[in-house]
Amino acid sequence: MTELNLPTPSMLLRPLPADPYGDGPDVAGLPASFQIDLALRHLSRKGELKLYALAQAMGLGVPVLDPLLAQMRALALVEVPRRGTLEGDISYALTDLGQRRARMAFDRCQYVGPAPVPLAEYVAQVREQNSQLMPVRELRLRAVLAGMVLPPALLPSLGSAMNSGKAIYLYGASGTGKTFLAEHLVRTLEGQIWVPHALYVDGEVVQVFDPIVHREARGQASISPCHGPNLQRDLSSDGRWVRCERPVVIAGGELSLDMLDLAHDPHTRVHTAPPQLKANNGIFVVDDLGRQRVSPAELMNRWIVPLDRHTDHLTLNTGTKFSVPFDVRVIFSSNLSPDHLVDPAFSRRLGYKIQIEPLDARGYREVVAQACARTGVPEDAEGVAHLVDSLHPRHGQPYLPCIPFDVVSKIADLARYRQHPPRLTPDALDWAWHNYFGLPALDAPHDRPLSGE
Repeated sequence: MTELNLPTPSMLLRPLPADPYGDGPDVAGLPASFQIDLALRHLSRKGELKLYALAQAMGLGVPVLDPLLAQMRALALVEVPRRGTLEGDISYALTDLGQRRARMAFDRCQYVGPAPVPLAEYVAQVREQNSQLMPVRELRLRAVLAGMVLPPALLPSLGSAMNSGKAIYLYGASGTGKTFLAEHLVRTLEGQIWVPHALYVDGEVVQVFDPIVHREARGQASISPCHGPNLQRDLSSDGRWVRCERPVVIAGGELSLDMLDLAHDPHTRVHTAPPQLKANNGIFVVDDLGRQRVSPAELMNRWIVPLDRHTDHLTLNTGTKFSVPFDVRVIFSSNLSPDHLVDPAFSRRLGYKIQIEPLDARGYREVVAQACARTGVPEDAEGVAHLVDSLHPRHGQPYLPCIPFDVVSKIADLARYRQHPPRLTPDALDWAWHNYFGLPALDAPHDRPLSGE
């Protein structure tokens, strides 16, 4: 039989207590009214949920949720349609009054997910995770960049720049691998981090976890234990947080100033964190600096305070301003020299300005060998010599590491089209080169199938 506790008129008028947990552990740190609204939205979406399922959906432990549901039963917002043999098998569903309250809760905010983390708790966690970051060592950097062909003299500059915590400016011709290098540098930051699903700021929800940006960590945790008055808990059992690899966020020519502030959806009434907040404890790459719709000077001015003080300032749609940590390794990548983009005041805040130059012939041959291995085109000494010693000098093209794969992959494309084994011949390379650089078309080489094919 369904259990229903009807409230008295005075109970309906009485405000919710500030602490619905009584003597229980205060893990969520959120107003009772917000937690009740969140529970109402979950139950409205699912119709009926067992205690453990609701606790998992809200990211809260049963000891936290149980007294909250008791309060909701006392207010006749939920009922118990059935019980199981165990205490955890108890199911909850909304009453008619609960359905009405749920509709009101959706009018206020449509967020349905794990309970958000209070801002102060998030700030403490980010600071702690940054303080536990180990310095980048030479062996670590060499291992991380082992698959890249780089001048040996570049490695000490990259390692020192990562350890400085200051902004890094990578510049050089397009195709020198600046963005590829920036993406790989995040692997020098050891350990994993905890990322909250959302934040609770002045009554508003700010979504932080982004499955496109944050890769959920698998296997055994490699996170140092946290210490401090706000961190006495085991986050592995706290469903409000997700254990992730350190993030890499890349923003290119589409970046604008408004993207660096909170985005607010007027329909769901939920805020979304900007890219630099999602990148906390990781790397934020501003790619193709100078190609954005906003001028470089305006964009750089936006970064002066965060880079100086490691604190960013954001604004809710209500007008409330708040501060968040800016514990991010910022890497600017550009085709232009820093002297062409920034004034002296900002130039001082660019801790390291590192030029990425084209490869020499020896390094370029290594990249050609890698391209052949990736595409399945057998490496051929005559073909490699034609590419390195003939095509590049003839067309005045520097040895950019982006070229080999783009050219050799076209030979593999043609081989699949003709159902012939790919061959790295001079004729095939000439045809692929012309297609890649948009030169006058050449007839495709008519290689015969290899014997036995």
